Amino acid sequence: MTTLPRRPVLKALLALAGAAALRPGEAQPRWPTRSLRIIVVYPPGGLSDGVARSLAERLALQLGVPVRVENRAGGGGSVGLQALARAKPDGYTLAFSAVSPLTLRPHLGAVGDDPFRDIEPVASVMYTPVLLVGTPAFTGHHFADLLSQARERPHALRWATSGLATAGHLVLEQVQVGSGIAVTHIPYKGGGQQLTDALGGQFELLSTNVAPAQLHHIEAGRFKPLAVGAPQRLDVLPQVPTFAELGLPHANVSSLFGLFAPGGTPPALLDRLNTEINQAVQTPGIRERLVASDNLPTTGDRPAFVRRIAEEWRSNRRLKGADVRRE
Repeated sequence: MTTLPRRPVLKALLALAGAAALRPGEAQPRWPTRSLRIIVVYPPGGLSDGVARSLAERLALQLGVPVRVENRAGGGGSVGLQALARAKPDGYTLAFSAVSPLTLRPHLGAVGDDPFRDIEPVASVMYTPVLLVGTPAFTGHHFADLLSQARERPHALRWATSGLATAGHLVLEQVQVGSGIAVTHIPYKGGGQQLTDALGGQFELLSTNVAPAQLHHIEAGRFKPLAVGAPQRLDVLPQVPTFAELGLPHANVSSLFGLFAPGGTPPALLDRLNTEINQAVQTPGIRERLVASDNLPTTGDRPAFVRRIAEEWRSNRRLKGADVRRE
């Protein structure tokens, strides 16, 4: 079991990678014998929700039991992950989430218990590029205009994300630290209302996913694409530079999503779940859905997923002590 508040987060994460499995010959209970639940920590209808539901359908076929999806949105993923942490560690409850709540929130200096204690990484699923766009309220046209306006009027530019400790928030903070600018963070509870308000010019900047709706608004001239967090420029937006090209490599992050289990789940069950999830992600239908939406499918064992989380956690340490706003 991993209890993040009681020891350094990185140490706790790395300890997961070396967790021992059941000894040879030790009895392993039959699993599964009833339905599974996947908690999606985001609102229904978005990209993450759609991917989670596709995975649930495939896992149901593979495991021979129903797999139901339950949306628990709010707090940048905290509501759903808290529900996961309270669940029985028996392999029947999982959560689908980005890793940013685990890798960014511990560096924000929030007071009180860490809501993400007792959570076990199970398997990575996809990398999602983070797209920065200017809304109709943004008077500039390029990323350089963002920097110049922010330097002329600190905190005047409003930058919306889908919540505290999300990947979009991470990009915002890395841009501030890397460029020395100061903006005002506008955190939302998911992406639906955020997109509506963006089109209405309620703020100047928006961190979002690369999705059909966003691309449509770019083509229509409503959004101005400024930068993208991705290993290279996207085929659907070849004119948009990556943050690395703009001299901000720490902001050049893609959002890593995966499935998590409650702390204390037996290692043998975690390994079985990892195998089943990898198999599901590799099926043509799910891979094609991810690639078509400019997401990169990921697979690998549990230690590899833990290492990815630990690497992002280390990268975010540079934000500790910075003027991170907690609206």
